[in-house]
Amino acid sequence: MTYRNLAFCALFCAILTARAATKSAGVPESKSGLDLQAIDKSVNPCANFYQYACGNWMKSHPIPADESTWGTFDLLVERNQSILRDILEDAQKNQSRSELDQKIGGYYQSCMDEAGIAQRGMQPLQPELDRIAAINGDKDFLDEIARLQLRGIDVFFGFSSTPDPNDARMEIAGFDQGGLGLPEKDYYFRTDQKSQEIRKKYVAYLARLFELTGAAPAQGQAKANTVMSIEMDLAKASLDVTARRNPQLLVHEMPVSDLQKLAPGFNFTDFFAQVKAPPFSKLNVAVPDFMKAFGVLAKTENMQGLKDYLAVHYISASAPLLPKDFDEAHFDFYGRVLTGAQQQKPRWKRCVRATDANLGEALGRVYVEKTFGEQGKERTLAMVHQIEDEMGKDIESASWMTPETKKAAMIKLKAVANKIGYPDKWRDYSSVTIVDNDYFGNTYRAAEFEAKRELDKIGKPVDRSEWGMTPPTVNAYYNPLENNINFPAGILQPPFYSNKADEAVNYGAVGVVMGHELTHGFDDQGRQFDADGNLKDWWQKSDEEKFKQLADCFVREYGAFSPVSGIELNGRLTLGENTADNGGIRLAYMALLQELKDKNVPVTDEADGYTEPQQFFLGYAQLWCENVRPEMARLMAQTDPHSPGEFRVNGVVRNMPQFDEAFSCKAGDAMYVAPGKGCRVW
Repeated sequence: MTYRNLAFCALFCAILTARAATKSAGVPESKSGLDLQAIDKSVNPCANFYQYACGNWMKSHPIPADESTWGTFDLLVERNQSILRDILEDAQKNQSRSELDQKIGGYYQSCMDEAGIAQRGMQPLQPELDRIAAINGDKDFLDEIARLQLRGIDVFFGFSSTPDPNDARMEIAGFDQGGLGLPEKDYYFRTDQKSQEIRKKYVAYLARLFELTGAAPAQGQAKANTVMSIEMDLAKASLDVTARRNPQLLVHEMPVSDLQKLAPGFNFTDFFAQVKAPPFSKLNVAVPDFMKAFGVLAKTENMQGLKDYLAVHYISASAPLLPKDFDEAHFDFYGRVLTGAQQQKPRWKRCVRATDANLGEALGRVYVEKTFGEQGKERTLAMVHQIEDEMGKDIESASWMTPETKKAAMIKLKAVANKIGYPDKWRDYSSVTIVDNDYFGNTYRAAEFEAKRELDKIGKPVDRSEWGMTPPTVNAYYNPLENNINFPAGILQPPFYSNKADEAVNYGAVGVVMGHELTHGFDDQGRQFDADGNLKDWWQKSDEEKFKQLADCFVREYGAFSPVSGIELNGRLTLGENTADNGGIRLAYMALLQELKDKNVPVTDEADGYTEPQQFFLGYAQLWCENVRPEMARLMAQTDPHSPGEFRVNGVVRNMPQFDEAFSCKAGDAMYVAPGKGCRVW
């Protein structure tokens, strides 16, 4: 992990085609574009708007056995995966394959070769484990860490390039915490019964991996206990997920000599040579205390324990590439235990995802050619500009901001860049060797290519044309270090935005996504970066204090929501996304009103029995229709900066007087907000 991870607002607009995906399943098309069959009219919208908008959808869409959540997002992903599957199967079968088809078709074929994978057994992994077993001394230990890092396995720590937070136009080297097998720090220390049970099952998973590679049960258990002890030492020195949302805590620039002082027992000069990093004189160490703890661990832990740690992390990372026993053991813990999924996804789905993960822009290039047109790019950009105009009005009208801060905010807003659809320059995978029937080798060769590509950036200007998501991805994000918003082609496909749907429904869907991502530039994290993406304070002190007071309202509101018995949301962890949800829907609503005014359309106009404002709010709510297994609900509440769908809907509308007006809610209704009492920053 590096400082670059601040760029992602994961899984926001991925849920955006409830109405379209449901239509494709045979639901009659509505005039407005809403999914009318999803609505449960037995529920009062002013009592629980989420249940009103999604109640029937939830009843008619149980979670499939191979899923941990099932929502309107998943229906869109299913459709998208089918498109990618067709592309990959065509590439695999094409006898006169282009280089691009050879890469993606060959990789997909090697993943689908279950019989060959079973026949080869541990053969691809055994030389790797033999080399770890032969480690003799500090130099061998360092060399193996470097080898695994180059294969994308962040044992002990993460090392890569990262935009310089103080000069965001340049890439520098960066170290960060890493090396844990559980989702994050607090999983190692929570004392409730469920958390203790998860830890026991994690240790059992590690023991199982050791057994699969030849250890006797008692020996495997002992090795697993040692690895767990090592990870707990690493976890103690790690920052938790909430603390990591503060970018100021992740900036500690220093010369290489100071890094060596943090962990004097580890020769970083040799490490940089082993990973073939370009020369550099300074770097950012995100969590210095973590590197100190690693240095102590590397010198005091028994070498056999360190070797067992390296080995089991290599086995775990490789498990999905190996025969069924390894793959099932991996799924049993990371699927069944952590998310509640009951069975593995079909092999073809896993292979589609693996190809996208490892050769994403090669697959994405073909995907874009088949699915994405310039018209989608143009209409998306036009609506983004409308949302930006509304953001400008919102900033200018903010009564709590001083003129000085407003001026700086407008400079940042005008500097926001928009990337839509796909990269201007496609990534060159020509150096990646793809071999038929070699899933293990193909995956690690692709990982080595990516690790080298990232390390080679050190000391060079940041390439702001590069994307952080692949074109087929059903998502969008704001990048604070580049001050841009990004909309991959995966979410910009019909019927994501339908010319047949009412404008109100489109603004409630894609319009809110745009507003959400734009608001991220001014949430508790994004507001700390200036127009160029530098971590620089551009706020007047009084404005900063007022912002925090307003934001604390969201912390209290969402911190009172409970997605699963005994677990409440972390209002601090979800603050940025909740701010963006609430700000984004306001911007989209104001843009809709302006659009209706420009077209002389009365807000009282109806379609399917709903006025324009009602369609807008229903269009938004139906993005988030979902069912979630309790295990996944727990995992998300403890690690995900996004609130669950129910609270992304009800938490937002109960802060908006415009919703009360649209549905005639009154004092005493659960969704009602008294004038001036709702939470609001933007």
